[in-house]
Amino acid sequence: MSAHAVTHVFGIPGTHNLEIYRHLAAYGIRHTLPRHEQGAGYAADGYARVTGRPGVVITTTGPALLNAAAAVGQAYSDSVPLLVVSPGMPLRHPRLATGLLHEMRSQTEAMRGVAAFSHRVSSVAEIDAAVARTFTLFTARRPRPVHIEVPLDLLETAEETGPVRVAPAVAPAVPGAEAVRRAADVLASARRPALVLGGGARAASASVLALAERLGAPVVTTANGKGIVPERHPLSLGVSLHSRSVQGWLAACDVVLAVGTELAESDLWSPPPALGGTLIRVDMDPDQMYAGAAADVEVVGDAQACLRALLSEVTALLSASGGHARVPVGGEPAYSPAFEGDTRRPADGVPVPVPDAPERVAAVPDDTEPARAARLLRAARDAETSARDARWLPYLRAVRAVLADDAVVTSDSAQCCYYGALPHLPLGPEGRYLHPTGFGTLGYALPAAIGAKVACPDRQVVALSGDGGLQFTAQELATAAQLGLPLPVLVFDNGGYGEIRDEMAARGDTPTAVDLAPVDLPALARSYGGQGTRVRDPQELTTALTEALRTPGPTLITIPEETP
Repeated sequence: MSAHAVTHVFGIPGTHNLEIYRHLAAYGIRHTLPRHEQGAGYAADGYARVTGRPGVVITTTGPALLNAAAAVGQAYSDSVPLLVVSPGMPLRHPRLATGLLHEMRSQTEAMRGVAAFSHRVSSVAEIDAAVARTFTLFTARRPRPVHIEVPLDLLETAEETGPVRVAPAVAPAVPGAEAVRRAADVLASARRPALVLGGGARAASASVLALAERLGAPVVTTANGKGIVPERHPLSLGVSLHSRSVQGWLAACDVVLAVGTELAESDLWSPPPALGGTLIRVDMDPDQMYAGAAADVEVVGDAQACLRALLSEVTALLSASGGHARVPVGGEPAYSPAFEGDTRRPADGVPVPVPDAPERVAAVPDDTEPARAARLLRAARDAETSARDARWLPYLRAVRAVLADDAVVTSDSAQCCYYGALPHLPLGPEGRYLHPTGFGTLGYALPAAIGAKVACPDRQVVALSGDGGLQFTAQELATAAQLGLPLPVLVFDNGGYGEIRDEMAARGDTPTAVDLAPVDLPALARSYGGQGTRVRDPQELTTALTEALRTPGPTLITIPEETP
């Protein structure tokens, strides 16, 4: 691992993995001790997302490894590079159970269900090959979690193996020139273009924004794509794929460019809408070209390489046809969102400068027609759920006012997160919002925040959760206290599992097993060595959050939630 620049791991020592722990310090590898292996997995996930480097978990055998399995499943769903290393039964362990400590039928079979692969090595010489194989996956293909199992007897075996094999350097996959030209032709002739960004587009933030401005195309993101384009930008629709208005607009667009996204039901909250126009998909994973919504135009390669090539081609085509981008200002409206029932084509507009380098992006005035269309769509999106979302908005505005632009927010599968913060807490490329989408685990926010804070101790990191989800991993408050790093934990308390309660009521069922007995969560935080308080309004939250960001250790702040 050290040969692949691993400098930090998360895990819990146990009887069978002590040989691994013996050597960590000698190789300069630091260690964070969580209170549960699931917390180790989520912390490594958070570490990986904010650094772009693989997160590493060390567990012992049997139950410890299975404790981490939920985190592995979440990392698979969200394309996070996560390596889990565990011991396994000895090489010649009999197939019939012998009662060995932590014995199970097959760790590798269990982990294959949630990881990209599970590799049980059969010799000391194979260990470095397994690690190199893992890091090759992380860099050359869609990153996914991996489990490596080292049999107990091999851990204690010392052999001369020669130089350590490392993953080869792999250049970003460059898209085919013909695919880029075809996609650029479609985009340059589009009259109602749209951009959909997933987590796979993050490295291409500047290029994709420049392309959106060049085309005058509103931009909507998935949960994992949140903040790739500044969410206060006039063309941004934020995390809005779940909105009926936005889905209707996408269906009416003549071209949709989807970058680094599965266009998954977990982001749409419904089956994918039938698109009436041409779908261009950009992804490093060729399987995505025909998974879900099949691509009409396929561009396979690294997102940054693809978007830079597309931006160059589109710029040349538009310049040849008039030298300007489609960002109209004033006059007769060129087009309106689909929910307005307007299918007129956009007129040509004033020039928008395209940057010489992707890092430099131009601003789009608020009075351009695409910006007005995006503003109408945002208003329609918010109107759909204004009564439901009103309980969180004042508090989210208070949070936004306190946080720095580069702050990291981690969230949970909680109403305050997916209904509240995802669409209504604006972020830009400097910040990060880590959300457990797809697999949809509970208990992610707190340990993921710990991993992010360990990785970036100088950045503000805030965990956002509900009272039900927090209690899946509340013991990690002790981990945060032991680390002594400032870590606010905001908990909207609705007395249980609010989403499931609402779903039961919507079905006409009597809500059952969804109400939790009250817990003094601030006192729980104090008992672990942190701080805790309650706030009654956004002003009190502003004061409490400001103080928590400069107080060593975790500060748990509960916000009583008044349901409509």
